[in-house]
Amino acid sequence: VAATPDPMTRGVVFWTSTQAPHWNRNDIAKALGIATTRVRAIAPEVGGGFGVKIGAYQEDYIVAALAFKLGRPVKWIETRSENFLATHHGRAQWADVEVAAERDGALRGLRIAVVQDLGAYPKGADLPELTGRMAAGCYDIPTLSYRSTGVYTNTMAVGAYRGAGRPEAAYYIERAMDLLADEAGLDPAEVRRRNFIAPFDHFHTTAAGERYDTGDYPKALAKALDLAGYDELRREQAELREQGRYLGIGLASYVEICGFGPYESATVRVEPSGDVTVYTGISPHGQGQETTFAQLIADHLGGDFERVVVNHGDTLNTPQGNGTMGSRGLAVGGGALMLSIGKVRAKASRVAAHVLEAAVEDIELADGLYRVRGVPDRGLSLAQIAEALYDDADDLPAEIDAGLESTDYFRPDDETFPFGTHLVVVEVSPETGVVKLLRFVTVDDCGTIISPMLVAGQVHGGLAQGIGQALYEQVVYDESGELISGTLNDYIVPRAQHFPMFETHHTETPTFLNPLGAKGIGEAATIGSTPAVANAVIDALAPWSIRHLDLPLTPEVVWRAIQERGEAKTMSVAN
Repeated sequence: VAATPDPMTRGVVFWTSTQAPHWNRNDIAKALGIATTRVRAIAPEVGGGFGVKIGAYQEDYIVAALAFKLGRPVKWIETRSENFLATHHGRAQWADVEVAAERDGALRGLRIAVVQDLGAYPKGADLPELTGRMAAGCYDIPTLSYRSTGVYTNTMAVGAYRGAGRPEAAYYIERAMDLLADEAGLDPAEVRRRNFIAPFDHFHTTAAGERYDTGDYPKALAKALDLAGYDELRREQAELREQGRYLGIGLASYVEICGFGPYESATVRVEPSGDVTVYTGISPHGQGQETTFAQLIADHLGGDFERVVVNHGDTLNTPQGNGTMGSRGLAVGGGALMLSIGKVRAKASRVAAHVLEAAVEDIELADGLYRVRGVPDRGLSLAQIAEALYDDADDLPAEIDAGLESTDYFRPDDETFPFGTHLVVVEVSPETGVVKLLRFVTVDDCGTIISPMLVAGQVHGGLAQGIGQALYEQVVYDESGELISGTLNDYIVPRAQHFPMFETHHTETPTFLNPLGAKGIGEAATIGSTPAVANAVIDALAPWSIRHLDLPLTPEVVWRAIQERGEAKTMSVAN
């Protein structure tokens, strides 16, 4: 964090690694007792946020206040260990889960009681609320009881971390579904099929009161099973168990809530050269919205992809926005961009109609040109239209003013609900407790896909973090309250060699809640992967009659569980 006094505004400029620079600007201006116009927040290339960089930390306030009061530059730099101590933690829930079901596996009720460790401050008090909202998952559950209790502890505050309450909900219901399958003598895939919400294209209200927008959960499961060769995997599992090798196959079907409001902003400006400048209220930190937004300009406005500049993260020149979090960047930020594109395109069409002496309703955008429909050799590029507006404005009719830009705010009517199914194959070593990932098949549905490569990147990163939570990562304090996992030697994260080649696939079920039909993908893989890995490990341990272990499933945890149970039992696998 760095700050310097601003002689122009008699205020302060500060640089901070944040997902929501406008929030930080507003909060710091309020704390200093000055107008927001006197505070400028700049978020440089952040390099990842995942929720922990939403909102201002104490150091932001202190550094800005010192620069403002002392009239000199101030900088705050943390060591890695200090960052472990001072950055809020994630997850930290404990839950009791009860399921009521018929003998055929049909769900009749779900009861969940959650205890949320808040740390020393109530920063994450809304996390268990999100868990409760998504407690029913993909399933048609008639009755739901959910209760959460927040507990203060002498630890760092707990806050949002990639998924923020939704991974916990997915973990609870997906572990419960596997336990139900075991009780009912059903294959884990079959118990899910029997309880899925039927496909729908316009709102389904759950027992938790959530209105899912669109969904086809059976389709995602069926595709994952087919791509993985599920039946053959079960046969291979049985054969290898006879040889003393223990494969586990884990499924998790998930749905999550994202695309949060209340609004997002965008400005689209066509420059006199025909280049296009975009200013967005979201603040990307590795997701690649700069590429996606440039692609949307090229596709829907006729701009040259290479001549689009997307500006973000600086409150001096971007419209008031709510930042990038909750997988809202494209669903809400893209919605604002499409509103601006629509208005700029409408004006460009009017100019083209005037220059080409055609009716505006006969103008179409094709191959990057504004053409007269049916006359392909008559068309104008965006640069030519800009020239008419800026350089030859005197030749335009009085009702067309100069300039070509628009600033707009998009307010979604409701949240969006991406979904999917993850399938994992692991092998567990009884001698060491080590879990080896053999295959990872994902079928995610984030609505309309704009940039497939960027979607794949989001899925890969989410899988790495979900696997880390399932098998490796844990914040540990000793009895005196000292953090003992405060270095990268002690806080274990997976490395590239721990992953198989991810097999990522998709279905596309667009939403009707924004102009793009996009739902969001930033957190989906983290939500689906953790329960899938956990279910796979527990499935591998079935010969020892181990039905549940708390996360993370480290080699020590797995090995001790096996040692306590003794010899493996001969048994059939699910079919």
